[in-house]
Amino acid sequence: MTGSGAILASLEKLGVTDVFGLPGGAIMPFYDELMASTAIRHILVRHEQGAGHAAEGYAAASGRVGVCIATSGPGATNLVTAIADAYMDSVPLLAITGQVFSTSMGTDAFQEVDIVGITMPITKHSILVKKAEDVPAALASAYHIASTGRPGPVLVDITKDAQQGLMNFSWPPKVDLPGYRPVTKAHGKQISAAAELILESKRPVLYVGGGVIRAGAHRELLKLADRTGLPVVTTLMARGAFPDSHPHHLGMPGMHGTVPAVLALQESDLIVALGARFDDRVTGKVSEFAPNAKVVHVDIDPAEIGKIKHADVPIVGDLKDVLPELLDAFEELAGKKSGDYDEWWTRLEQLKTNYPLGYTDDPDDGLLAPQTVIERIGRLSGPEAIYAAGVGQHQMWAAQFIEYERPNAWLNSGGAGTMGYSVPAAMGAKVAQPDRLVWAIDGDGCFQMTNQELATCTINDIPIKVAVINNSSLGMVRQWQSLFYDGRHSFTDLDTGHTGVDQQTRMVPDFVKLAEAYGALGIRVTKPEEIDPAIKLAIETNDRPVVIDFIVSRDAMVWPMVPQGVGNSQVQYARDLAPTWDEE
Repeated sequence: MTGSGAILASLEKLGVTDVFGLPGGAIMPFYDELMASTAIRHILVRHEQGAGHAAEGYAAASGRVGVCIATSGPGATNLVTAIADAYMDSVPLLAITGQVFSTSMGTDAFQEVDIVGITMPITKHSILVKKAEDVPAALASAYHIASTGRPGPVLVDITKDAQQGLMNFSWPPKVDLPGYRPVTKAHGKQISAAAELILESKRPVLYVGGGVIRAGAHRELLKLADRTGLPVVTTLMARGAFPDSHPHHLGMPGMHGTVPAVLALQESDLIVALGARFDDRVTGKVSEFAPNAKVVHVDIDPAEIGKIKHADVPIVGDLKDVLPELLDAFEELAGKKSGDYDEWWTRLEQLKTNYPLGYTDDPDDGLLAPQTVIERIGRLSGPEAIYAAGVGQHQMWAAQFIEYERPNAWLNSGGAGTMGYSVPAAMGAKVAQPDRLVWAIDGDGCFQMTNQELATCTINDIPIKVAVINNSSLGMVRQWQSLFYDGRHSFTDLDTGHTGVDQQTRMVPDFVKLAEAYGALGIRVTKPEEIDPAIKLAIETNDRPVVIDFIVSRDAMVWPMVPQGVGNSQVQYARDLAPTWDEE
């Protein structure tokens, strides 16, 4: 068969059933083969960035490898944002790109770009294929690397002559990866040392990161928390890894985390970090983060351990295997002595009582409170739904005010903070989980970056629901300008929902008309009593996508907040309001 036939056959052998892509000259031989496939569904996107984020959403919602395809040159470079996003958030992604003829490489041929070189810093691996016979091994290797160890994106760039050349196909190919040996089994002595520290500590915290979700270790985490009695905080990437309704859950830590979660880490004497990387949005000023805490750090990626915060007990391994072993070691020791956390829980319960999440539900400008809108979406849709957020204020509110009870229900761009993630990610999630209700919770700024994928959703019968939290501005940037730049709102007005820079109400664009132009149902909500009926109508509408334009207050801010560059002890739960301290 041809090399293109081998690409298709390899994907089918790997169990791939859905791909997102956009054809072009250098990938056309493969698309000619793909047309005849009955095993693989190809979804034609309107922009390659949409293909990348859709593959991410597909992977994050299902745990399977997401696959995206593009041609060479600008097609390939349009994937770069999504590839970088997947790299930051450990999403298993296989990106396949076409390349010019191998004989033309290095000549600045039409649409030639060194995509392997470009993506090398933002992939687990990048592979260039110049011969048809190398296709199966390249794709098998890429799939294996993307889905094992710490998951992440792998790019396979295939020249046009490799796609057109003939080869003898056989499966499985020989995969030779001498330098790739992810460690999954942890060292027993380190497990014992961690269990001893947990028992000796007085103020321990389980600091849970997105690695728990990627490892599928949420059940093991729940068992560990129940048996040990330790409090749990879940990062932005780990929302849903531990049920929000569980009494041990303190909420999300970090810049916009709950006061109990932020101060629990800050006052702890032991942090047990599970698949978390001590991101700057969690630690604040690192030198002032959890100053009295020892650290047990469990991660499958040894490069993360000790990178930001010194680990007293480093454990390299797969959390699905490590957590049961840690619990066994704890229970073996607990027979001789048991942890005493009563005083600690008294303090934490006090924080939970005194500093619950809240907001003003009646903004001064008479517009909707965005938190109310998002909270009602969560309440009416329930924990079995999937929520994909864009980036900014609406992302933080969606993380705060929707209750997550299961993993893979919350999708967002955590590490890269990519505007435009939400709509295509929701689209990919709906393809992966067609029986689930899928919401894209987006901002008016983010929505304008990738809303063209509504056409993809309409044509391919992918009935996602889009909630545009329309404050007519780049909300998070505006919040920072309000707080740190004396209210100088430089170039953050978008004129999409209400009073614009010229003090005239205008909508450029009108999101309801835009939705209708794309074949979606468009709804506008401006009054509190319209919120629930609009959400219910969206949930009931499954013959096309739905876009709800919620006109919300532009003065609403995300609280709590730890200003950038200061220690987490300076957390504010509202503007100029901080928790009181019994001692310095």
